[in-house]
Amino acid sequence: MICILLVAGHGTVLQTQIKNDDTGLYSHLTGVPKALLPGTGGKKILDFWWETVNVRQLFTEVYLVTNADKYKHYERWATANDFPVENIVNDGSTTLKDQLGAVADLELVIRSRKLDDDVVVIAGDMLCADQNFDIAQVIRFFRSKPGELIIYYEMEEGERSSSRGIVEVCPKTHRITCFLEKPEEGRTVSRLASVVFYCVRRDTLSYMSDFLSLQTRTTERTFGLFWEWLINEKQLDVFGMKLPTGFQLIGQVGLSDYTKWLTHYSTKKQDNPAQPITCRSYARVGLMGNPSDGFNGKTIAMTISNFWAEVTLVESQILALVPHPLNDPTEFGSLQDLFCISRREGYLGGLRLLQATCKKFYQFCSKRGIALTKQNFTLKYDTNIPRQVGLAGSSAIVSATLKCLMEFYNITDNDLPKPIRANFILSVETDELFITAGLQDRVVQVYEGLVYMDFSKKLMDEQGYGNYASMDMSDLPRFWLAYLSDPSDSGRIHSNIRQRWLSGEPVVVEAMKTFAELTDQARSAIKERDWTRLAQLMDQNFELRRSIYTDDCLGPGNLRMVQLARQFGSAVKLPGSGGAVVGLCLDQVRLVEMRQAFQEAGCVFCVISPYIPSASSVGGLH
Repeated sequence: MICILLVAGHGTVLQTQIKNDDTGLYSHLTGVPKALLPGTGGKKILDFWWETVNVRQLFTEVYLVTNADKYKHYERWATANDFPVENIVNDGSTTLKDQLGAVADLELVIRSRKLDDDVVVIAGDMLCADQNFDIAQVIRFFRSKPGELIIYYEMEEGERSSSRGIVEVCPKTHRITCFLEKPEEGRTVSRLASVVFYCVRRDTLSYMSDFLSLQTRTTERTFGLFWEWLINEKQLDVFGMKLPTGFQLIGQVGLSDYTKWLTHYSTKKQDNPAQPITCRSYARVGLMGNPSDGFNGKTIAMTISNFWAEVTLVESQILALVPHPLNDPTEFGSLQDLFCISRREGYLGGLRLLQATCKKFYQFCSKRGIALTKQNFTLKYDTNIPRQVGLAGSSAIVSATLKCLMEFYNITDNDLPKPIRANFILSVETDELFITAGLQDRVVQVYEGLVYMDFSKKLMDEQGYGNYASMDMSDLPRFWLAYLSDPSDSGRIHSNIRQRWLSGEPVVVEAMKTFAELTDQARSAIKERDWTRLAQLMDQNFELRRSIYTDDCLGPGNLRMVQLARQFGSAVKLPGSGGAVVGLCLDQVRLVEMRQAFQEAGCVFCVISPYIPSASSVGGLH
């Protein structure tokens, strides 16, 4: 593969304003080409691009195209930066009036150097906000697609669509469905701006000659018009990849543009000097419908602030995952100590969850056409969610880790929408770690609060996720939670139900439909604030679950907690896969008595504090 850096533009406006600036601040830049002006991080703009593409494993050759007016500047730059001078191509133009045009410059290099390979084309005078993106990831994505590749970014506030080439991208295939060169405001809602950063297959290079023959004026020989013609008229397959960064100084710009964006990008970097990113996700209780979320049912669940998982990410030289001193022990007091801890807690701590999330995140972004920056980090976690009692402790760690990664790499809700985010978290656990799980926990931990979820087969087949609706959390009754101090592995509670459901066993299929009906009734009860009815439905939910899972599967510990709660007239059910119970006792006096009874029985008991997300929360520590 060959890389071509384009720096043949005549920046007449910028150069004229630098020359005429009466402050004297920029007199040392008089006559300096735009690509050789200082950029962010103390580097010249072109220095950054040369460092980015100077990778022998990716490119057999790198060429630079300039004009006759500035050729000596780039020749001097080449000798100082170990760039092969013989690879500088002079297009012969000296003024804006006799310029060839960007597409003609590219065609000149290909024709004069007899190039017959795929090419990467980059404008070497663009100012890039982030100095760390991984060009190898761009090349891998290009090679995975049957067409050309255009890099785009999401414009910041204040940037006008009419100053950029705007792309409309299919979120599933990443194919660019429409290219609009500097569209009038209001013509498209897209804020995705293309930049001169393309990957072009050798078979497509011949289209440039056809395009140039149609454009008699050099001002029309721009890449924006070329892509508009190739995509909209010729209907070629062209794909898009997003860089979560910004680009500026594209085309003719003035001194104010240069100073504004250089200051803006430099300030952004200074304002965020490797500040720690800390995110939380909360435990959840399934109030109705579970475990039908894994069987095309419906559920209602709620995040609770009593228990949480917290992940902290800090930028670092190497990528490091820090073991938790309690959950990932590597030192023990004795062999007996190791034996007791291993017997009680098993061998699977949270470190594997961090690692699997990072691996899946990189894979996801690569497939979704999002190029990540080459930044390393250190991840550590903490959690107070009790283990193996079915409160979604594992998915909370994965969810919090994903929040940190999204913030660190500037991945937006548009890049990873909430329904897809829940699917992602589930895939980390099921695909990477082979944990038996359904979507409910991941959905409620992404949306947060009280959430109604419909996982019907039609929805899941058509859109890949269910319908999820946040519910009003005002004036909720006081739910309570109790869990075993020494629970068994909650994953075993699912038994053979899935096999029975997949084989179409009528009693199981009908039960899952009934779970969905109970959930719809519970939704109505919550809307009407009919807590007596909700309590009745919670009891029905448990009895239905008991009828298909059987007492042997539910286990004696869970059944004892249910029986104890019913002695005090409380509604009760399992909030998850087992090891804990959630209840609703409308008699506050009996609630106090029940707390004491549970504690005397060796269980941990607490009144639930619902976690209510703020309207402005975007995933950080709340």
